[in-house]
Formats: sequence, C-alpha cells, structure tokens
Amino acid sequence: MSPEEKKLFSALKISTVVELALITPVGYTNTQLSKALKEGALHTLRVTVQTQQTHQGKLRIHLWLDDFQCPLLAIFFKATPYHYRMFSQGSRLVIQGKLTSYLGKLQIAQPKIIQEVGKITPRYKSPIKLLSLKALFEHYLKPQRLYEEGLTQKEVALLLQIHYPQTLQGIYEEGHFTQEVVGILKEIEAFAHFKRLQHKKVRFRALAPLLGDVAPFLAQLPFSLTKEQQEVLEEIREDLKQTHCATKRMVVGDVGSGKTMLILASAMIALPHKSLVMAPTSLLALQIYEEATKYLPSFVKIALVTQRQNKGVYQEADVIIGTHALLHKDDLPLAPLLMIDEQHRFGTAQRAKLESFMVKEGARPHQIQFSATPIPRTQAMMDSALLDVSILASTPFQREVTTHLISKRDFPSLLASIEEELSRGHQALIVYPLVEKSEGVAYQSLEESRSFWEKRFDGVFVTHGKDREKEEVLMQFRQEGKILLATTVIEVGISLPLLTLIVIVGAERLGLATLHQLRGRVGRNGLKSWCYLYSHHAPSKRLEKFAQTTNGFDIAKLDLQFRRAGDILEGHIQSGQKFRWLDMAEDEAIVARIKERCLQDASQKRERHTAY
Repeated sequence: MSPEEKKLFSALKISTVVELALITPVGYTNTQLSKALKEGALHTLRVTVQTQQTHQGKLRIHLWLDDFQCPLLAIFFKATPYHYRMFSQGSRLVIQGKLTSYLGKLQIAQPKIIQEVGKITPRYKSPIKLLSLKALFEHYLKPQRLYEEGLTQKEVALLLQIHYPQTLQGIYEEGHFTQEVVGILKEIEAFAHFKRLQHKKVRFRALAPLLGDVAPFLAQLPFSLTKEQQEVLEEIREDLKQTHCATKRMVVGDVGSGKTMLILASAMIALPHKSLVMAPTSLLALQIYEEATKYLPSFVKIALVTQRQNKGVYQEADVIIGTHALLHKDDLPLAPLLMIDEQHRFGTAQRAKLESFMVKEGARPHQIQFSATPIPRTQAMMDSALLDVSILASTPFQREVTTHLISKRDFPSLLASIEEELSRGHQALIVYPLVEKSEGVAYQSLEESRSFWEKRFDGVFVTHGKDREKEEVLMQFRQEGKILLATTVIEVGISLPLLTLIVIVGAERLGLATLHQLRGRVGRNGLKSWCYLYSHHAPSKRLEKFAQTTNGFDIAKLDLQFRRAGDILEGHIQSGQKFRWLDMAEDEAIVARIKERCLQDASQKRERHTAY
C-alpha cells in the first residue's frame, strides 16, 4: 500500500480491504429503461411528445409511452423556456420521474430528461474526493483480493454487485437494500470487526503458570458455588495454567452474581505466588478484604492498602487488596496474578501502570478484569475478539425485588412503606437527580429535600459525588443509618446488606442499565425488597418493561433497543465508529456464527503455520 493510499484509508477511518468494501452506496442513479409500470416507483421511460398546453400557470405535456403504447401526462409547476423547447411536439425523449395516477390517468410531475440511458451509477457519501474513493475501489475491490481477506464466494459476489451493478433487481428496491442483502452485509461487518480486533490482540509470555489448589477454600465455604460460578472458575483455572500466554479475561457479572468469590478462588489458584486486587474505592476494597478474611483459609496472608488505612504487611502478603493507592507504592512485590474490580472505573493508563509494576524480562502477569455492568451478549461476543469474556448471569440466591412506578399522588403510601421497613430494622435509600436546585429539572434536589427527611426520621445520612467524605458516610450508614439520601454515587458495587427499599427520583431521566445498578443495591442478602421509580411523567413503555425485567443482560438488551443500536460504539473499544448494519440488540445469532467462523479460520492458519 502506497503512502497516499494509507492516508486515504486513514481519512476513511478504515484499515482493511473488507472495511473499504463496506463503504456501500447511499443510493443509485438508475437510467435503465423500466420494463413494467408501477405506481409510486421511479421510472425511466421512452416518450414521444404529442401536445403541450399551459393551464392555470402549469405546463401540461401529453406524451405517448413508446414501450407500453399508452398515454402519459407530464406536469411542470414552474416551466422554463428550456422545457417548452425540449418538449416540442414530435420530440422523442427519455424521461425519469415518479409515476402516479390521477382519475385513472398516468402522470409524472417534474420529469427529468435523461441524456445517458442504460447506466446504473452508485452514489457515495465520503470524507475523501469521489475520484479518490473510486480509484481505491478499482485497485482493491477485485475478487482475488476479497477472497484473500477471508470472504466467501457469496459475500464477494454481493459486494461486487453492490459497487458495480448490472441490475438493481434483488439488491436495491424502493430506495433500500433488500432484506437479504442487509443480512449478508451484517455478516461481513461482523467479520470485519472480528478480524480487526484479532490483529490488535497481543500475546505475552506469563510470569508463571499458576497451579494452586482451590479445594481448601471451596471446602470451608458455608455455601456451594453456582453452576455458572463453577464454569467460569474452570475457565480461569485453564487460563492460569498457561506459561506461553498471559491471560486477559473479562468476567462480566450481573448485580449480586458472586464475583468476589471468583476473585478469592483465583487468588487460591495463584498460591504460592502472590495476587493483587485493585478496586476503585476504599469501601469496595474494604468489602473484598472483609470477604477475604472471612472466607480464605487462615494460612493465606491478606493485606489492605488504601489512602487512609493499611492492614497487614503488603510486602509479605499472599493477597494484596487495594485502591489507586497501589499505584503509588514503589515496593510492591511481584504478583503473577493481577485482578481489577469494576475495571471500567479505571483509565487505561492506570491499568497499564499497575501491570507495568509486574513485568519481568518481557513476561507479564495473568490479568482478570471484573465488571458489574451487564452488557448485551452480542457485545460480549464482539469484545471476546480482543480478550476472553466470561458471563455470570445468575445469582447465588433468588433476589426478591418488586419494582413500582409511582408519582406525586403515591407519596403518602410511599412514606408508609418506608416507615414499615425501618420498623423492621431495615434501611432505605432515596436517589436524587441533582445535589442542588436547578431550573432545568422539575424535581427537588438532594439539598432541598434533606430537611424534610431529617425532621421526620432519625438516622438520616447524606452524600453525593462531590462529597470528599462519601466513603466514610457510606461506611457509617451501613453500620447505624436508617435513610440514605444520595445521588447515583452509590450506583455500583457497594454492599448494604440491610437495604430493602430504594426510591429513584426522576427515574425517566436515567438509562435502564443505571436503573438496574441502582435497583441492585437492595435485596443483596435475599431480604424481600422494593424499588420505587418516582416520576412526574405518565408511565413509559421503557420503564414498564424495566419494572417487569430483573435480569441485567436482558435489561442491557432492552436498553439498546430503546436507545437504538446504531448509537452504540464498539463495546469497550470506544473508537467512535458506529456499526452501520449490525444491530447489537437483535443480531446475536449472526455475531455468534461469524465469531465461530473467525475462530476456525484462525485455528486453520495456526495449523498451516505449524506444519511448515
């Protein structure tokens, strides 16, 4: 590829020939003569001018359709001398326009005269000059080149037909690609995505194979792992055995799916080597530390490292649990297993810096990232081209959370429900859209509302995103509070075992994924719980469907459908490029099929390479 071509590919934001082929026309200019007459469709017709007349400011031209032997009326609302001259009596022309019918007579308004008959010309929308784009097409869109990219005969034939059509029949009808064509374009787009990410997947040698025994940990647990937890643990165990390739796995779990148990089990597999766990907040790090000291065998040394407190000697510990504070320790011991909780809360640079502490002679630690934000399975499959993905969709116990849509008139009964839950020794959470009053939001803010709650109830705690003491407030509330007033700061990960009631004010303002995370704060220990979606608006279909759905992965799919899949970027790889054809809410089967095809292609290539 020449430097000039590289510049053009860069301007088009593509890197492969398949991606070039997917720059499909936005439409076609078709001057082929019509073979049948169909009302409402665009036609190209041979005509002979019979007469012309002006009536009420309109030029009416009576034509004869040469190929169909019937009359046609052409109407011009603003005729020019050009029209009078070109449509003179006896002239034989080819015209194009939309065919309609009025009082049983065929007519076309404002027809165009066609000079070049019999051509189909694709129209493109492109950030580069059309001549440059066509030059790229001529050079790269050739059958052999497309086959070399891994496309099938059917895909190659379709792409060539789209860019160099002899006929539009079967591929482009009534201003759109046909359903069959769109289905194949979706497959090609998924294929291009997987191929691009496979090239980005970089493999490094592991610091050490991790072969520790997880049995002592599992044996002393007061419960059994779910079938899903066991399956993901087996995937992790297989990963950590490797020496030639340090694993990069993402474990995506629904609210309360038991990811912490997998963190602890993985730490057991790492023994006698060290493992390091980084969480985004002190409270989350403390929760993992508390679970570790509660459930790991007594011979396992555990340390906690946060800005405000250290527990244990981290240089000597088997399992080091901490926050960003770990990034500022220059004497961290080498840990062949690195685990990051709520990975999306850390920047790429932060994750890379922690990993850099564990690099030795080119070898890197095994890395497992955990996320509590369910994503559509389609997206999980797509992300798996870059890193291995495991999904935890079920929970160790059945959460009984009832969701109600409420408005101002329901406030007295809401107060009664809150009082009843507090009388049982439980806690309530009220989430406000803003900290302070805003003219643009039709709801009370946290600061406007707090006096009402503080006068009516004891044990009211208040926090929000800008509160520097929020972690201390949450810890204190967990121990002794009754009502917590907050913003969405409490969205992810925090475990409040006695919380059984949540009110989300202005629920229609939030995405379904955020609502699901907020609802996930209640019923963590199996207590019967309630979620109230408070809104001034009439109940929406979106919120009604949310109220009926509890599975986070189904909600992620719902969220896509309501936000339109075309707005979704490439999963965690926020490149800004949108899928044009693929709908991540609907095309799970297509993505699964193409992923399997790409895996088989990669496997065959490895076998051929090994053979030589």
